[in-house]
Amino acid sequence: MKLLVTGGAGFIGSALIRLLIKEHDTTVINVDKLTYAGNLESLNEVADNPRYHFIQADICDADKIASILQQHQPDMVMHLAAESHVDRSIEGPSEFIQTNIVGTYTLLQQTLSYWQQLDDASKTRFRFHHISTDEVFGSLGDTGYFSETTPYQPSSPYSASKASSDHLVNAWHHTYGFPIVMSNCSNNYGPYQFPEKLIPLMILKAMKGETLPVYGNGANVRDWLYVDDHVRALLKILLEGRTGESYNVGGNNEKTNLEVVQGVCSLLDELLPESPHCPHYSLVNFVEDRPGHDLRYAIDASKIADELNWQPQENFESGLRKTVEWYLNNTDWWQHVLDGSYRGERLGLETSS
Repeated sequence: MKLLVTGGAGFIGSALIRLLIKEHDTTVINVDKLTYAGNLESLNEVADNPRYHFIQADICDADKIASILQQHQPDMVMHLAAESHVDRSIEGPSEFIQTNIVGTYTLLQQTLSYWQQLDDASKTRFRFHHISTDEVFGSLGDTGYFSETTPYQPSSPYSASKASSDHLVNAWHHTYGFPIVMSNCSNNYGPYQFPEKLIPLMILKAMKGETLPVYGNGANVRDWLYVDDHVRALLKILLEGRTGESYNVGGNNEKTNLEVVQGVCSLLDELLPESPHCPHYSLVNFVEDRPGHDLRYAIDASKIADELNWQPQENFESGLRKTVEWYLNNTDWWQHVLDGSYRGERLGLETSS
C-alpha cells in the first residue's frame, strides 16, 4: 500500500509513520508544512527507509497538492495536518481557520479530482481518512459520554475549525460519493509531543524546578489516550472501517487535570529521587482559567470496539510512566524544541486580532 499522510511531522502523524514503516509493508509520503509543531527529528529512526518520503508542502497550496497526488499515486490518504492547540487558537484564530478549514477544503477538492480519474479497482480501494477531535462535541456535565451521534457544539476557535472540517469531509462524501472515514479522538499523550501540551509541559517544567501552572481549580476532566494506541486505531479505521462512517477513539482513562499533574509529579519523585525539587507537587500553582474552558470530555468507544475489535493496550498509569521515562531519556529532542520559538510560556489569554 502507498499512503499519503498529511501532518506526518506532528505528534500523532509521526507516531503513525513510525508504526507504518517499522511494522507494516507500507510506502509513506509525508506531506507537512513544518510549522512550529512539526519536527522531522521525531522521524529520525525511519528517515532513511526507502519506503519513506518527505515533502514539505502546505495543504492550502492546491497546485502543489495536485502535483504530489499525480506524482506519487497514493492508494489512500490520511489527513492529520491541523493547527491543534486551544490556547493558540484563542490568541490567534486566523491560522486555525486557514489550515483546518481552507486547508481541508483544498485537500478534499484536489483528492476528489485525483480519485475521479482512477481506474475502477483503484477507486474502490481508495479511502480518505480524516482525523479529528472530541472537542467538536463541546462540554459534558458530570455524567455521560460522547458518541458518534452526539451533536456538535464546539466552544473554542480550534474546535470550531475542526468541526467545520468534519462537516466538509462529510459533505464531500454525501455530495460526490467520495469514500471517506472519520475519527474523533480524546486527548493524546506520549513520546515526541510538543511541550505546549499539558503532560510534556508539566514534565519539563517540574524537571527544571519551574512553577507548574494549573488552570482554575484543576477539576476539568479529559479522557487520556496513549498515542501508540491511537495510531493503531487509526489504521484499523482506515483499512476496516465502513465507508462514510465515523469512529470515536478513547482511552477509557478519565482524569482531572490536577490528577494528571499529580501523576507526573509522583513519577518524577520516584525516578529523580535526588532532585532538589522533590516533592515536585510543591511546584503547583493554580492560575486563571482558560476562557471558555470545557469542563469534561469523555468518549464512548464502544463502536470501534464492537465493529473493529480495537481496545487500548495502555492504561493511564502505564502510558504515563512510559511518557515520563521517554522525556527523561530524550533530552536532546525536547531541548532542540525549546531552543526554538516556544519557551513554555502561557498562551491563550490575549485578545485575538
